Amino acid sequence: MAKFDRYMLSQLLVLFGFFALVLVAVFWINRAVQLVDRLISDGQTALVFLEFTALGLPRLITTVLPIAAFAASVYVTNRLNNESELTVMQATGTSPWRLSRPVVVFGVIAGCMMTVLSHFLIPAAAAQLSEREIAISRNVTSRLLTEGTFLTPALGITFYTRAISEDGVLRGVFLADRREMEKRVIYTAAEAYLVRDGDGTSLIMVDGLAQRMTMGQRLSTAKFQDFSFDISDLLKQNDTADPSIKFLKSADLMGDWAHIAAENNTTPGAVAEELHSRFARSTFCIVTALIGFATLLVGGFSRFGVWREIVIAFVMLVALDGARSGLTGIVLNDAVMWPILYGPSIVGALTVTGLLWAAAHPTFWRRAKGAT
Repeated sequence: MAKFDRYMLSQLLVLFGFFALVLVAVFWINRAVQLVDRLISDGQTALVFLEFTALGLPRLITTVLPIAAFAASVYVTNRLNNESELTVMQATGTSPWRLSRPVVVFGVIAGCMMTVLSHFLIPAAAAQLSEREIAISRNVTSRLLTEGTFLTPALGITFYTRAISEDGVLRGVFLADRREMEKRVIYTAAEAYLVRDGDGTSLIMVDGLAQRMTMGQRLSTAKFQDFSFDISDLLKQNDTADPSIKFLKSADLMGDWAHIAAENNTTPGAVAEELHSRFARSTFCIVTALIGFATLLVGGFSRFGVWREIVIAFVMLVALDGARSGLTGIVLNDAVMWPILYGPSIVGALTVTGLLWAAAHPTFWRRAKGAT
């Protein structure tokens, strides 16, 4: 029997890795399209894109882990049913409870992966991602110096440069200032330079024209040899990331929730939800694996396939996951209600127990149907 456990567990892990890889690739492509549009259009390099992608992978993997565990469990159980391996094991007197042991071990392994991701990797990656976003936002080149593109670095400001030479000279510059409703100014210049003066940054335009339109629709123009435009206010960003409980490891969330909430500008309910949802995600991985196995085990072998059981198992999984999402708002409003976050896992465990009991007592259902 130990050989069968190892055989089934190896099948589960192989299929789990396959489904997880496929699902991560699908979700990653969807996210990568948005990320490329945001980063590359802002003048960032491919290395920055890869860095942001890597930092976002831990959270992405936590989304697909329960689905991959469920899919692997359903696929392996269905294959063992079709090849009569489960039927042979049950014919030798092995109970459904005993057959579920490798599935439980598989669920625990998936839960451990989720634990490492939720408690350690995701907080660290989120903190690093926030720091990188701030560093990029402070980078003048990424926010202002993108040739051939109209940019809006601040509300009411439009900037364009035709080309940027290797020595940093901006050629063919256009700058529209519409921050004041009573007047609008457009600057055009053949060349421009960015000059840093302490904490400030100025745009020095050379050989250009300033056009000013007032509320009275009066247009005045002035040529200039050189003109300085202070852009420090356009580039100001926070130098430090705002405190967030998502950056904290689970050990740091296990203190006084009111004190932690005050330090991170949030509520005790948000702290409770963040902490216990990390634990709840791990237990939910075990339940998803067992739901797929137990549902198909009850259905048994059928020449017409097990699509009905697969659909039932999938509906149960969606219902439990939907309930898990709906309970979040209750905990956010009242931290004392944190135990309900484990409700879907408990309901799922009770459902699995009932299904395994039904698989272990098939004659009970036959007698019940005969009596009716």
